[in-house]
Amino acid sequence: MRILLIRHGEPDYSGDTLTPKGRVEAELLSLRMTKYDIRDFYVSPLGRAQKTAEYTLRRLGRQAETLDWLQEFRARYVDPETGRNTVVWDRKPRFWTQYPDSFDPDKWADIPPFQGNGTRQVWEETKAGIDGLMARYGFRKAGQIWLAEKNTPDTIALFCHFGISMAILGYLTEVSPMVYWHHMLTLPSSLTEVVTEERVQGEVNFRITKLGDATHLEMNGEPRSTHGLFPECYTGVDSTDPQVNGMPFRIES
Repeated sequence: MRILLIRHGEPDYSGDTLTPKGRVEAELLSLRMTKYDIRDFYVSPLGRAQKTAEYTLRRLGRQAETLDWLQEFRARYVDPETGRNTVVWDRKPRFWTQYPDSFDPDKWADIPPFQGNGTRQVWEETKAGIDGLMARYGFRKAGQIWLAEKNTPDTIALFCHFGISMAILGYLTEVSPMVYWHHMLTLPSSLTEVVTEERVQGEVNFRITKLGDATHLEMNGEPRSTHGLFPECYTGVDSTDPQVNGMPFRIES
């Protein structure tokens, strides 16, 4: 089985939709998606993901099922430095890395900064959502492996967001999402591919074969948007400043 995790195009967060550039990205992505034989499409309920999916669905004459849990990983906390309410994983590494459990694939949700703010609840809802989706295709998690009733080469596509995509990867690969959230980035409209590896019949391991692939942009001369990526070198701008957080700091070709 193959799972495609697709981040929405460059976002206009104020309107929960796409910027003009994001619409170009979604159109180029739709051309790329014609190369895949996709069994089922799923999409986040948030507008920027829905709008991105529209381009592909319209081109292919298909429909997608909206999954509520596929919306952005929504647990939030109040940053003690700024007093700003933000997503739990947008926390400077010097804070979360001091807790060894941050690197545990399940205990990370219970480190002191995340206690009492719903992080554990959202993580459990996310895991339940993944379990339910995988069960549709005959997969069941058993410890650190997955059991497959009848594995197939089918492909499913999920149009969603960076945060929830990394949480999905963490659960499928037994890695703390904190590691993915802080050490990897999928840029707008990029595609991440996860495939099953069935070395023993009925026992499945998930492997990432593409991460944040933006070939559809690069081959067409469209610059990559860096929404979600903080400056490569220190600029004097505080990454927790609400005026700049989540905005692109540079555009890469």
